[in-house]
Amino acid sequence: MECFRIDESGYTGFDLLNRDQRFQGAAAIAIEDEEAARLIREYFPRLQAGELKYRALSRRAGNHPRLLALLAELLRTYKSVTYVCDKRFLLILMFCDYAVEPWYYERGCNFYEDGQNYGMASLLATAGPTLLGKPEFEAMLAAFQRATKEKTRAALTDLVQAARKTKWEEFSEAIGPLAQYAAPECLSAIATEGVTTDAALVVLQSLITRMEVMSDGPYRVEHDQSKNLATYHDLLCSFIDHEGEIELRQSEIASFKFPLKLTEVVQVDSKTSPAVQLADVMIGAALEAANVMTGLRSEGLDPEKLMPLYAEDQFIHLIPTVDFAAQKQFRRGTQAAQVIDYFAANFVPKK
Repeated sequence: MECFRIDESGYTGFDLLNRDQRFQGAAAIAIEDEEAARLIREYFPRLQAGELKYRALSRRAGNHPRLLALLAELLRTYKSVTYVCDKRFLLILMFCDYAVEPWYYERGCNFYEDGQNYGMASLLATAGPTLLGKPEFEAMLAAFQRATKEKTRAALTDLVQAARKTKWEEFSEAIGPLAQYAAPECLSAIATEGVTTDAALVVLQSLITRMEVMSDGPYRVEHDQSKNLATYHDLLCSFIDHEGEIELRQSEIASFKFPLKLTEVVQVDSKTSPAVQLADVMIGAALEAANVMTGLRSEGLDPEKLMPLYAEDQFIHLIPTVDFAAQKQFRRGTQAAQVIDYFAANFVPKK
C-alpha cells in the first residue's frame, strides 16, 4: 500500500496573529524510508546529527546548494504536495465567513458565489489597514480571534466595539454587519460551538485533496509524534472513519470526496523515519521561502531558485490576491458554503 509521509510547520493553534510565525503549512511525500535514507546519505554524507532537520541545515549557507539539489530530486521523482498559508489572511477569510456572511445569507445573498468571500478577504488584507485605520483594524482582528475562542458575551461585545472604532463606513460591505447592526446572526455564528480559528482543518483539506488525486488506490499516512501534529492525527482519523458519501467542489482544480482512499494514519518517531525527515525538509524550505519573499527573514534558500522547482500541482498556497478576475474564474461554481457546513457538521469536535 502506498504511504505518504507528512510534516507540518508554523502551527500556533487558534492564534493566527502570531508575529513570530506568519505562515503555516504542511508537506506530504510518497517515499519509502529506505529510499529516503539513501538520498540523505547521498546529499549529506557528512551529516553527524541523528536526524535530518531543515532548520539546522539551512543556517549554513554552504548547505543551500545541496538542499536545493535534494529538493529538486524529490519534486522531480516522487509524488508530493506542499501547502502554505498566510495565517493573517486566513483569519481575515474566517472573519468574512462568520462576521460577514451570515448577514448576507439572511438577506438571500450567496456570499460565496464565484469566490466573493475570497475577493472581500483579499481586499481587506491589502487595503483594510489604510481604509479602516491600521491600529483599529488590527485591534478588530485580535478581538475577532479572541471572541471566536472565548465565545463569551463580553468578548462578543468587545468585537462589536472594536469594529465600530474602525473607519467602517469606508468599507461598510464588510464591517457594517458588525459595526452598524451588531448583527445577531453573525455574533451567533462566532459563538457557535466548534467554530475555531485553528488552521489544522484547512491545511489537511488541501493536503488530502491532492493525496487523493495522486493515489491510484488505498493509501496510508505516517507523521511525527509531535504535539502539534496531534490535532492533525485526530482529524485524519475522523476522516477515515467517516461513512458519508459526498463530493464537494472547492475550486476550479479541487474537490473533496468521501469516502476517502485514505485507510490508515500512524504516528512514528521522526528520528527513525528518514521519509518523515524529508517531509520536514520540504515544508521547512517552503515556509522559509515565504518568509524571505515577504521580508520577514533576510537569510535562507533563495526563493527564486526554489519556486521554479515545483510543478503547478505540487504547491498550494493561500495568500491574498487583487487579481479579482482570475480569482472569480478559479472559484466559479464553488460549493464553499456546503463545504463549510459539511465539515462543521461532521468534523468539528463537540463538547
